[in-house]
Amino acid sequence: MHELGVVFYIVKDVKKVAEENKVEKVNSVTLQVGEVSSVIPSYLTDCWDWSVAKEEGPIHGAKLVVEQIDAMTYCEDCGKQYPTVEFGKTCPHCGSEHTYLLTGNEVCIKEIEAE
Repeated sequence: MHELGVVFYIVKDVKKVAEENKVEKVNSVTLQVGEVSSVIPSYLTDCWDWSVAKEEGPIHGAKLVVEQIDAMTYCEDCGKQYPTVEFGKTCPHCGSEHTYLLTGNEVCIKEIEAE
C-alpha cells in the first residue's frame, strides 16, 4: 500500500507550510489525484485519517478532500486529445499509437484550508 507513503509526504509538506505561515489549525487539505496515478482514493483517505489522528499540532484531525484529475492522452499524428481510460494508447480519431499521457498521472496538493 503505497498510499501510506504518499500520505507521509503530504503530511510533511502541509506541516512545513503551516509552520512557515504560522498556522494554528489546518481544517482540510484538498488533493488532486490522477485517474491513472495508481493511487486509490479510498485507501488514501483511510491512511490520511489514521495519520492525522496521531499527529500533534495544526494538522491534527484535518480533513482530506480528494479530487480526480481525468486521464487525457494526446495524439502526435492528428493533434487531438482523448480520454485515456476509455481508449488506451490507440487514438480513436486516427488509429495512431504515437500518443502520450497529458494529464491523469499526478498527485498534488491543490489547497490547504487553515485558520
